[in-house]
Amino acid sequence: MQVSVLFSGGKDSSLAAILLERFFEVELVTCSFSVLPVGDVAREAADKLGFSHRVVQLESQVLEQAYELLIQDGYPKRAIDHIHLAAIKSLANDSDVRFIADGIRRDDRVPVPEISQIRSIEDKYGVSYISPLKGFGRVVVNELVKEHLVIEEGLSESVIKADYETELRELIRIRAGEQRINELFPSHIQSHVIERKRVSGKELQTVCICD
Repeated sequence: MQVSVLFSGGKDSSLAAILLERFFEVELVTCSFSVLPVGDVAREAADKLGFSHRVVQLESQVLEQAYELLIQDGYPKRAIDHIHLAAIKSLANDSDVRFIADGIRRDDRVPVPEISQIRSIEDKYGVSYISPLKGFGRVVVNELVKEHLVIEEGLSESVIKADYETELRELIRIRAGEQRINELFPSHIQSHVIERKRVSGKELQTVCICD
């Protein structure tokens, strides 16, 4: 069985893929609006994890709607939730996709789809949605990341990433300027995968993907 994991190149979606690989053939999927080359960023991280990867193009209307929500609210939660739900629907509409997963954790505030929305998608498209980190708190996730991944972390504006926020921030920058980004997006820590560790007994062996 194959599972399509929505992938940003960060620690949470990477860990979700690692947890699922025991039970599924994992493919990583990055959704893009082609505002920035986020697919290339995510593909590099996917190669280091050892999973197949593809980019799915979302309709520009979805980004426009997210932009309007962000401007209305002055805060990105509804905008990011909107894009995430559109990404799930896009995968669900693919006849080859049966299982869809993401890296949402127990204590995440965004994106967090409502149960009624997920059930509606599952019923309509005949797919199953999985959040393997949903029962894990921040401390447990961080311990698992230490065991399995080498990452870099930093403020959202300085870390290379391929999440929904990246292209939404760029659209704000183009239309309203850099200062408006700082007003709309609270500063927070994000991550980017550098490489993966292999666990064998008590020995950790770093896997390097070389050309």
